[in-house]
Amino acid sequence: MKAVILAAGYGTRLHRDVAADSSGRFAHLAGCAKPLLPVGPCALISHWVQALTASRSVDRIYVVTNALYFAAFQDWASHFTNVQILSDQTRSNDGRLGAVACLQLAVKHFKIEDHVVVIGGDTLFKEDFSLGKVKERFSDLQAKCEDNCLVLSYQCKEEETQKYGILEVDGNLRVLCMKEKPLPSETQSRRACPCFYMFSKKSLPLLDAFMEEKKETPIDEKDAPGNFVSWLIPRKPVYVHQISGRFDVGNLPSYIECDRYFREKLRDVESYMV
Repeated sequence: MKAVILAAGYGTRLHRDVAADSSGRFAHLAGCAKPLLPVGPCALISHWVQALTASRSVDRIYVVTNALYFAAFQDWASHFTNVQILSDQTRSNDGRLGAVACLQLAVKHFKIEDHVVVIGGDTLFKEDFSLGKVKERFSDLQAKCEDNCLVLSYQCKEEETQKYGILEVDGNLRVLCMKEKPLPSETQSRRACPCFYMFSKKSLPLLDAFMEEKKETPIDEKDAPGNFVSWLIPRKPVYVHQISGRFDVGNLPSYIECDRYFREKLRDVESYMV
């Protein structure tokens, strides 16, 4: 299995917050890509590389970034032997390709013909998350059908459904549909879906079909990787694995909360997410 970490965003909300902060406490974060933000003892993305490596979940890790942050990611990756960096060649948020296009770019550039775990570069999970358990679940699904894919879900609050993609599932935990930011009255489900997907190698050719279908649509329809998941659900079997929650670093308050957890509450750094 290969890992693709999506890290081509520009962090506009976070950097706007850092620039507006008058305390000066976070001035060192200015111009830093979100996945490279210090979270506890290391960069946010380093937590993923350490866990993916320790759990032996994948044999290669590919990180897709943009031209603006490419050199910084290259410098960071020099400390690892199993990480390769790819630039999407964009230099501004307005010119971004979108997450699905970045995933397609990685699959083509690195000639991936294996199962792929796709991870949002600004996301981390709570301490009970285990890559080993998720991979075991995916392997069980693959043994039943090679088309099967796997996503995660966690219970969000009723008032939070309008912030996330919400999964509706059947009794076998197969996903029936994903509703994008629905009102609480529009779905009985509270299953939020974070950016962590295990796509079977048989599903990867559908990236081309999705991008061809969406080529004339606005960037918003092909930016969030969940848009591809939603499109995939009626075409391939997609199942869920339940987790307790996540950290999604989108702005300065969410970064502060995440960093504090890793500095003060994380009990075992060595086994985190393994």
